[in-house]
Parts: sequence; C-alpha cells; structure tokens
Amino acid sequence: MKPRLVFLPFASVIFSLSILSINGITCIGDYCGADLNRKIIQGAVAFVALKSCASCIKIITSGDEALIERLGKYNRRLGPGLHFIFRPFETVSYEATIREQVLDVPPQQCYTLDNAPIKADAVVFLKVTDIVAARYNVQDVQNAILNLCLTQLREEVGKLTLDESFSSRERINKELLKDLNAVCVQWGVEITRVEIQNLEPSRDILAAMELQMAAERKKRASILKSEGERITSINEAEGEARAATTNAEAEQKVTVLRAKAEAERQRVEAGGLKVAIETVATAIAESSSSTKESAVEGAVQFLSLIRYLETQSKFSSSNNTKIIMLPSKDSLPLTYGGLKFLLD
Repeated sequence: MKPRLVFLPFASVIFSLSILSINGITCIGDYCGADLNRKIIQGAVAFVALKSCASCIKIITSGDEALIERLGKYNRRLGPGLHFIFRPFETVSYEATIREQVLDVPPQQCYTLDNAPIKADAVVFLKVTDIVAARYNVQDVQNAILNLCLTQLREEVGKLTLDESFSSRERINKELLKDLNAVCVQWGVEITRVEIQNLEPSRDILAAMELQMAAERKKRASILKSEGERITSINEAEGEARAATTNAEAEQKVTVLRAKAEAERQRVEAGGLKVAIETVATAIAESSSSTKESAVEGAVQFLSLIRYLETQSKFSSSNNTKIIMLPSKDSLPLTYGGLKFLLD
C-alpha cells in the first residue's frame, strides 16, 4: 500500500496541472482565435501526462523480484504483482529471477598432479536466495561465480593425477559444490549442484593412453592364457595321477583276489589230495599186511603215477614234437616227501 499512497498525490498534481494547462490554452485559443492550435496543444499535454503515469507502473512476474532505489539509496524490494514507482525520484536498480538458473562454465586448460594437460568444463546450477545481497555485495554475481568456479576447477584437477581425474568426477563435483557455497552464501546465492561435463586430455596423451590400454589388454590376455594353460596342465596331471592311483588300486585288488583264489584252490586241491591219499592208503593197508607208512608210500606212488600219466596224455595231444617218457620210481615227481608231510 505504501507505493500507492506515494503515487496518488503525485498523480493528482499531474492531473491538476493538465487541467490548468487545458484551461490556459483555451483562454489563449479564445484570445488568438486559433482552434486548431488549441487541439494540438491539448493532445500533446494529454500524451505527456499519460506517459508519465504509465512510467510509474511496474509489473513483476511470478518467480522474479526487483529492487527499488530512491534518490540512489536502496528503499524496498518488489515481489510478483502490480507496483507503483514515484518517478523520477525512484528507479528500478536490479531485477532478477529467484528460480534455479544454469551457468555454463566454458572449457579451460588445466594441469593434473603429474603435469598432464587436460581441458575441463562444467555446469553450475544456482539459485538467488537474497536478491539484496546479490545486488549490493558483488558487482556482477554471475561473472563472479563463473570466475570462482574456473579457479576452483583448476585447483581440484591439480590435486589429482591423470588416471585419478577420470575416475573422480563425483569427488570433484562435491569439492566444487562445497567451495562455491562457502563463498556464494555472502552473495545471496545458493549453489545447488555442480556437474563436470567433459575431461578431455591432449591428443598425444590420448594416443599414449590408447597404446597403454592395448598393451594392458594384451598383458591380461597373456596372463589369462597362461593361467588357463596352467590350470589345464594341473587338471590333466591330477587326472592322470588319479587314474594311475585308481588303476594301481584295482590291480592290487585283482592281485589280492587272484592270490586268495589261488590259495583257496591249492587248499581245496591239497585237501582233496589228502583225502585221496588216505583213501588209497587205507585200501592198500586193508588188502595187504603192510604197515601204515608203507601203505601211504604206495598210495603216493599210485597217485603220482596217475598224475604223471595224465600229464603225458595232455602232452601227447599237442601238435608239437612228442617225447614219451616211461615212469619209474626215480622219474616220479620229487614231491613225495611233501605229500607225505601233508598226510602226517
């Protein structure tokens, strides 16, 4: 309401002066008798009065604010809506938006910690929170933020090596946001986000990086190939060792089983031979008046002769050269003592 109260007396004065001017002109017109001149003067005075009234009206759109200075000194802040300005004593010194703005930081040459040249650019998102501080605490707030961001960007890139700079975008963004807000708060500006757009090294560094990446990939491929071959060799050796162990265990089991079978066969044969000798010896002892020892000897001789004849029969049935050997007591097998020992 204050601007309207200031404007109403001023508008009344202008309106009164215009009426007096029209009346004076009317008198002059009557005195001079020039009706055409009177109409021209009336139109000019009315145009000047309307233009003066229109210049006192200021409309601020939503999302914007303006500052009014009276006689060169800050007076008030204008928000969205219709406002009246007491001209020429009051002027609009500054008008800005309080919405979030985007500031594009152009590419600039930076140097990393290992002295590698790199071009970096960024985007700054800012919002004016205090339009009075943005107007009177700094001369050009956007230019100040731009130069501050350029300086801090060079500083943050200089803290990192070339390899670290490509993988530390988030770290650089956080540090820039922190450093910019620490300074911009006194300018009435809040930095909401800072995003690094591009980090572009020089052509020579790009070529060297491509060669390094190719060599690194070849190295990894060689390592993977050798690892694969080593694992394959180990697996093959382990497989062969397991196969050999399994075969040895199987052969051992087969040998044990064969030995057991052979022992069982011999035991059964020995048992059968013992029974045969005892049977034959008993028959000899009953048929003659010989002693037990002579009967056993005769039984052994009898059975040995039978085995000898069976062997000769098998030998004669072969296709090779045949030699017939007649049996005698001396040509009988030498196992007589052993067989006799079994009977005893």
